[in-house]
Amino acid sequence: MRRERTAAMPFIMLTALIDMIAIGLIIPVLPGLVGELTHSKTDQAFWFGVTTFAFSIANFVSAPMLGALSDAYGRRPVLLIGFSGLAISFLSTALVTSMPVLIVIRLIGGAMQANLTVANAYVADITPPEQRARRFGALGAMFGIGFILGPVVGGLLGAINLRLPFLVAGSLALLNLAYGFFVLPESLPVERRHAFSWRSANTFSALRRLSELKGVGRLATVLALCALAQFVMYTSWVLYTTFKFGWGPLQNGYSMAAVGVTSALVQGVLLSRLLARFSAWRLAVIGLASSTLAYTLFGLATQGWMMFAVILANMLGSTVAPVFQSIISRSADEKSQGKTMGAVSGINSLMAVVAPLFGAPLMTAVSHLPRGDWRIGAAFYFCALLQACGLLLTFMHARAARRKSSAHA
Repeated sequence: MRRERTAAMPFIMLTALIDMIAIGLIIPVLPGLVGELTHSKTDQAFWFGVTTFAFSIANFVSAPMLGALSDAYGRRPVLLIGFSGLAISFLSTALVTSMPVLIVIRLIGGAMQANLTVANAYVADITPPEQRARRFGALGAMFGIGFILGPVVGGLLGAINLRLPFLVAGSLALLNLAYGFFVLPESLPVERRHAFSWRSANTFSALRRLSELKGVGRLATVLALCALAQFVMYTSWVLYTTFKFGWGPLQNGYSMAAVGVTSALVQGVLLSRLLARFSAWRLAVIGLASSTLAYTLFGLATQGWMMFAVILANMLGSTVAPVFQSIISRSADEKSQGKTMGAVSGINSLMAVVAPLFGAPLMTAVSHLPRGDWRIGAAFYFCALLQACGLLLTFMHARAARRKSSAHA
């Protein structure tokens, strides 16, 4: 059993790293590929939005379903199917010649990009509850490293050939498939599995079950608010820095790398030390307070270097996601980890679908303002409001939990 766990955790960490690198690889080149398949900048912007929405909505629908399948048939076969789907998706994108075909491929890619859902359930299978926050933090560190490497490598490869990053991403998925086939042990014993149900596997049922999990419904709302703030920031970042500071691709690339480095450092190195000093609840409150302040300062920044200073100052904000994942995971029984993590991924996917509906109109509304105007930060002020609401709900939930614990004592 010890050998399996030693082999399993590095594999899951490698899975997270490869998935994030693959996503990062296409960030600098997918808009250009859409431009090759359309006839004007207006068409390019519209169809890029359609491809982004197609990926997000497919991921939103599929994540709980794949999580439920892994609860019924084991994590390993579902992961292997996901790697196969990713390889087909990326390699097909490298060869695509029309927008309708690209939309179909992105739908398939979104449906198969739930590997992280099953990977989170895998980690929960092999990790004692008291260690899950650290393990989820280690996965978060892999995301951060991938977010550093992916866009940089994608930009370099895209400068050679616009389709080369997709070929490399597909090759990485095939490598992951081979590694998984020959190395990955199953983490979920047969006695802990249960029958698959289509009714229970749909996305909204999964979200409803998450809201009913031993009183963590309020935390699911906090998770949604934090995810929405994060995705609004991602969809607004480049436009904001262009309007506010006149940044170009180089500065934006450096800033994305700074976010990735900070996330990897905090979740991979500092999180375990912080949890040894603070309770998960206290760390969640501190992280949310830090993020609320950081979003406000992003919007108020008057010079580009201030963005880097705020990224560094908001290091504790990177602890929020793994801490909440751990709290929610510990509230689920051993037979429902896949569906629970699938529901968590479903929340993230839903927020990825919703975020452009907020970020894009906010940035459009301020696009006429002169460079440096504080109102250009409207999207970040909105993110700060979301985080502040999450902070209030978390504080209320933690206080109620302490009161309930004192009453039982």
